[in-house]
Amino acid sequence: GDGIPRESSPFINNAGTEGGNLYEGKNMALFEEEMDSNPMVSSLLNKLANYTNVTQGVVEHEEDEDRKRKEVKAPRMGTFIGVYLPCLQNILGVILFLRLTWIVGTAGVLESFIIVFMCCAGTMLTAISMSAIATNGVVPAGGSYYMISRSLGPEFGGAVGLCFYLGTTFAGAMYILGTIEILLKYISPNAAIFKGDGSVEDEAAALNNMRVYGTCILALMAIVVFVGVKYVNKLALVFLACVILSIIAIYAGVIKTAFDPPDFPICLLGNRTLSRMKPFACAKYYEVDNITKTTELWTRFCDSPLLNATCNEYFTLNNVTEIQGIPGVASGVLIDNLWSTYVDKGVIVEKHDQPSVPVPEEKQDFNLPYVYTDIMTYFTMLVGIYFPSVTVKFPEASLRCTVYHCDPDIHSVSIHVKVHKEEKKRLGIMAGSNRSGDLRDAQKSIPTGTILAISTTSFIYLSCIILFGACVEGVVLRDKFGDAVYGTLVVATLAWPSPWVIVIGSFFSTCGAGLQSLTGAPRLLQAIARDGIVPFLQVFGHGKANGEPTWALLLTALICEIGILIASLDSVAPILSMFFLMCYLFVNLACAVQTLLRTPNWRPRFKYYHWTLSFLGMSLCLALMFICSWYYALVAMLIAGCIYKYIEYRGAEKEWGDGIRGLSLNAARYALLRVEQGPPHTKNWRPQVLVLLNLDSEQLVKHPRLLSFASQLKAGKGLTIVGSVLPGIYLDKYAEAQKAEENIRSLMGVERTKGFCQIVVSSSVRDGTSHLIQSAGLGGMKHNTVLMAWPQSWKQTDNPFSWKNFVDTVRETTAAQQALLVAKNIDLFPMNQERFSEGNIDVWWIVHDGGMLMLLPFLLRQHKVWRKCKMRIFTVAQMDDNSIQMKKDLQMFLYHLRLNAEVEVVEMFENDISAFTYEKTLVMEQRSQMLKQMQLSKNEREREAQLIHDRNTASHSTTMVKSHTAVATPEKIQMTWTKEKLISEKHKNKETCMTGYKDIFNMKPNQSNVRRMHTAVKLNGVVLNKSQHAQLVLLNMPGPPKNRQGDENYMEFLEVLTEGLNRVLLVRGGGREVITIYS
Repeated sequence: GDGIPRESSPFINNAGTEGGNLYEGKNMALFEEEMDSNPMVSSLLNKLANYTNVTQGVVEHEEDEDRKRKEVKAPRMGTFIGVYLPCLQNILGVILFLRLTWIVGTAGVLESFIIVFMCCAGTMLTAISMSAIATNGVVPAGGSYYMISRSLGPEFGGAVGLCFYLGTTFAGAMYILGTIEILLKYISPNAAIFKGDGSVEDEAAALNNMRVYGTCILALMAIVVFVGVKYVNKLALVFLACVILSIIAIYAGVIKTAFDPPDFPICLLGNRTLSRMKPFACAKYYEVDNITKTTELWTRFCDSPLLNATCNEYFTLNNVTEIQGIPGVASGVLIDNLWSTYVDKGVIVEKHDQPSVPVPEEKQDFNLPYVYTDIMTYFTMLVGIYFPSVTVKFPEASLRCTVYHCDPDIHSVSIHVKVHKEEKKRLGIMAGSNRSGDLRDAQKSIPTGTILAISTTSFIYLSCIILFGACVEGVVLRDKFGDAVYGTLVVATLAWPSPWVIVIGSFFSTCGAGLQSLTGAPRLLQAIARDGIVPFLQVFGHGKANGEPTWALLLTALICEIGILIASLDSVAPILSMFFLMCYLFVNLACAVQTLLRTPNWRPRFKYYHWTLSFLGMSLCLALMFICSWYYALVAMLIAGCIYKYIEYRGAEKEWGDGIRGLSLNAARYALLRVEQGPPHTKNWRPQVLVLLNLDSEQLVKHPRLLSFASQLKAGKGLTIVGSVLPGIYLDKYAEAQKAEENIRSLMGVERTKGFCQIVVSSSVRDGTSHLIQSAGLGGMKHNTVLMAWPQSWKQTDNPFSWKNFVDTVRETTAAQQALLVAKNIDLFPMNQERFSEGNIDVWWIVHDGGMLMLLPFLLRQHKVWRKCKMRIFTVAQMDDNSIQMKKDLQMFLYHLRLNAEVEVVEMFENDISAFTYEKTLVMEQRSQMLKQMQLSKNEREREAQLIHDRNTASHSTTMVKSHTAVATPEKIQMTWTKEKLISEKHKNKETCMTGYKDIFNMKPNQSNVRRMHTAVKLNGVVLNKSQHAQLVLLNMPGPPKNRQGDENYMEFLEVLTEGLNRVLLVRGGGREVITIYS
């Protein structure tokens, strides 16, 4: 276990406490060791039953409040009250009241139906995907951000979450602008601060009024939200009632038009609609007592009220007629409203089937009392304006409702009142604090309520399109601000019993929606900030003592002010559409990915989903983004892409078990199965490196620059496996192995080495290295090159195994047909931060090794450290070689290889072996022989230890000769010692040792070794002459001798070959071609 006493463990029953039975808790004594780390099932279930997920930062506040108050439980709500009504309220919004009639009049009934159907279909498909994700376990604070980030990873979650936050913030601006539009145009037009004289001045004045009033209302709403969301919650029932009453009033008005249409006369001049902000006679003149008098309309078009005045030509040629603006559902006006009427900005609203006498070359005069269009209209623009009506508040409700069931702290629009919990309620998209248990059956209520709400609202929108087209005259529908009907809200003219029901209802509805957006957006930002994935946002995770996001609210208000300064509802709406469509797209993608991966944890209770529906929803959302506005879509994607890359490079690494990681694993598995087990084609060959590191006693890397060199060689491409061996038994060394892996991973991060780490615990370093060379990698992704450091301490007598392990590693890489790179003087190699401004990389090509020597300098020069170094290739010519022809052939070979390098052929003529070489070989062999005689085998060491132990228990005389026998190697040790036996054994070993030393000094060097030493000395002299000042020297590494008796001589040869060089890379090919002249 972990050292916790049994009686203090929280998961083991404490025997004897509170007078319990002495044997209590002993039924599971067999599992006592497990209980230190794994709780009993009863404890686990108890913790889950008491689970609460209070938003970070408010836990202490909540505990304090719970102590102060007596908890009062709210009644558990069903689907209708808990989910359906809040979602209904949030989907029906400002667009329905202010823009739907105008969309129907402009696009026609058929195209409007298509627009609404597309948007509602995207919303419905997203709701299905969201229901699947939300019923697949607990969804804590964060709503759709939580779902996307945990399904697709922190990068996608952060990018889409921030875009969703921006969309929600701009939604608040749109609602505020809608509130002001209703206030200044339909409730109190005289409240306008700025007033214009002409049409152009009117438009500018209206925008300035929006900005001034919008800023004031935004400040007021921000103060309300700052003081406490409980005040917003208390108005939720009022807002919902306003929406429902307004919808009922519209349907009641439609029914009434069938038998008693309302009296809303429209005045037309020819086929042109006249602006009628206040009642006036719809005629040019009238007769009183047989006297013809001109009307107010006459004075608008003529220069005087006299009958002989000069009038506008169109006014003179055409008659004034009056038609009913709302002829009724039985009038057949639906046929006229079926088709679209798209026009440019500043065009007069006309009734096409009305007779009219046109005026050639008529100049446009905005001072005439016509109804003008204020914006250029086309199909895709209308989609962008309409989509927020099914989007902006849908996430607030349905995502909030979605998380309602399983998160104790997620809030839905508060239709019920909870004592004490009111302080913690959160309006908005997806963050809040509420206690669990608000729904009787959340797993059933969430999908059912949300999908039913979307179905209901879709029916309302689609039916309203047909009813508006069937009841209202086309010119009235296209009159966006109701100028032709005394400045009344167009949809309100249809309402019963009074237009004021719609006006007041829509005002409170939009005002409340703005408050909810300002409440929800800061909490979404707070949830993202507290996840820690975006470092510069962490300040917005703080707030008041009760968790209210003060700083996030301030930022939200500032961004919302940008939307208000835009001041046009029609300009802000497409911006929202982009951000929300992007969120919907990724919700669908998350569901599709999880479904296709079939991960064991993907078990949604909502069963009516399919990956094809998710892909259809995703495709529809993507299409709608570009239909609405292709440039807004690109900007939104660019913003999301920048956030994604920022989180990827600078953000905190989070492992959330997301679907993208699962997708990566599936893709990796698929790719590994596709990759052939055999070696790749020469054109695809690149060094897949196994880096062998040595660790010190603290499990730290001895030569960190080996990793630097590996990253310079790889430049982030291909496979890199960093391996190390710990001697010992895995059960004993498990903690050390973990520590070593952490240290290596940390160093890999510092050196930016992208790859995998593998630690092997083995009985010996020799066996562990062999295991790594044999088994590192997986399938076709195995290493083909081994990179290791030269054992600097191989000559030290206290480390006799370092050179043996090294030579065995060389032999094993050759047997495994793997290339070997040995970096000598590795601590002199450059780090990744260094830059060589000049210098050479010299290649000494002695034997052909498959092209490794050619390829390595090319790869190194791709890195910034070596980029300015020049490549030089040296080759050696013997007596019989034509050095001039060799140079030409080598230049042609490099030309075909597409490599730029200087070429030089060095001539090495045969000459006599020097005395220096002879002597060096002799010293080497004498040293090797001496080492053999001095080294003790394992069994001999054990016997010597026994000898010393027995000797310590012997007489004083035995102790006196201890130092002499310590270096001896007795052939046979007797367990019973006498003084005479010990002395005779000592003299025997001493004579044997002296005989051996005499043989060493009388020996002659082996001729084969002399020749090898001659080559090493001669070649070393040539290399020093040409490459002593090179930044890096690459040399062919000769193979070890077949006879293992000469291994230590092999090390000496390599030492002599590279003596005097600063940085050397010994290269041994893997027995295959790695570079080709063919394309």
